[in-house]
Amino acid sequence: MGRAPSSVLTILRQNPRARQTQIRNLTVETRDTDYSKNKQHYTDIAKQVCRIVRTKPSWEQTLLSDFPSFNFNDPMFFSEVLKHQNNVLFTFRFYIWLHSNYGFSPDLDSCNALFDSLVKVKACKAAMYFLDNTGFSPNPSSLECYIRCLCQVGLIEEALDVFSKLKEIGVKGSIKTWNSVLSCCIKVDRTDLVWKLYQDMIESGVVVDVDAETVGNLIQAFCIDGKVSKGYELLRQALEEGLEPGLVTFDRLISGFCKEKNFDRVSELLHTMIAINQYPDIYTYGEVIKGLCDGGKGLEGYRVFNDLKERGYAPDRVMYSIMINGLCKMELLGDARKLWFEMINKGILPNDYTYTALIRGYCKIGNLEEAKELHKEMCGKGYGETTLSYNIMIAGLCLHRRDR
Repeated sequence: MGRAPSSVLTILRQNPRARQTQIRNLTVETRDTDYSKNKQHYTDIAKQVCRIVRTKPSWEQTLLSDFPSFNFNDPMFFSEVLKHQNNVLFTFRFYIWLHSNYGFSPDLDSCNALFDSLVKVKACKAAMYFLDNTGFSPNPSSLECYIRCLCQVGLIEEALDVFSKLKEIGVKGSIKTWNSVLSCCIKVDRTDLVWKLYQDMIESGVVVDVDAETVGNLIQAFCIDGKVSKGYELLRQALEEGLEPGLVTFDRLISGFCKEKNFDRVSELLHTMIAINQYPDIYTYGEVIKGLCDGGKGLEGYRVFNDLKERGYAPDRVMYSIMINGLCKMELLGDARKLWFEMINKGILPNDYTYTALIRGYCKIGNLEEAKELHKEMCGKGYGETTLSYNIMIAGLCLHRRDR
């Protein structure tokens, strides 16, 4: 065996601390080298596995035989897969495989990375499974993103459960998260939850952060509860404070006042929208026309409809159907039929609602032959014989026989 140069031995003998330092450095260098080699090995295998998972449909059945001596159950390796797999759902599928084969659990950093990525692509069910499966606790900001994700896909009960956990750890949540939960409650008409959440906002002090979206949600809740006037008063207060709720909120108020036949208020709201550059769209005007037709002001609705066309608005199938139905109620079948052909010539095909409206109109004036032809055409277009259209035809036949 070769001997170390005497000069080195002399230095080490004269300075024991230097000897210890050199030995320690050699140990660290060896450890770092081993780590680098392992990491590079894991990186190479991870890239191969990621490619297999992306391209091979039934990789779960062959992966172990493809790498017979490799230890997949190492958190370091899973971390490398996370870095190199460009699709989080493939990564999640690989995690499921690891867990079922090894009972694998990722380290905290990997848990957070995978969970956040699942939430980002709105894979809420996968994120929920991952939480239940690993039992790890995401940080508060991740939980807030998760709550908003659950709300976006309509899982309100699950969102409220997570929201409660957030409050239990002393985090009141941002106004963005509160608005997301409120909006989800509105979509499913759960105003009881809206008012409970609003009370929680007051108690937690978040109410000082309310913005236009918060106010819009509360106004819509009033409208759903049939308290349109209260919603309108809240709108006035909000506008005075410089908060301008979105178009959906105005549409709710307009629809509510149309049902109450309070068309003066509807007109006022339309002017307010224009004044704040919140211009009504085709849906808004559709609600106005429907309200006028249902409220016994069909001719006014027809005037608004024609005025919109002159101003460059392009009525859609919904608006055409609403107007045709309104004209049929007034027994103006000639005008209704004219709109029918105008709609078709523009490439807008009638649906079952449009057919039913015209069939009802012909039955109302006793023109059963036209009604029968339309009903036959409707069935031939694949809409089928609805209970409503069938009942209309029966009622028309009965009325015709009684008149005879």
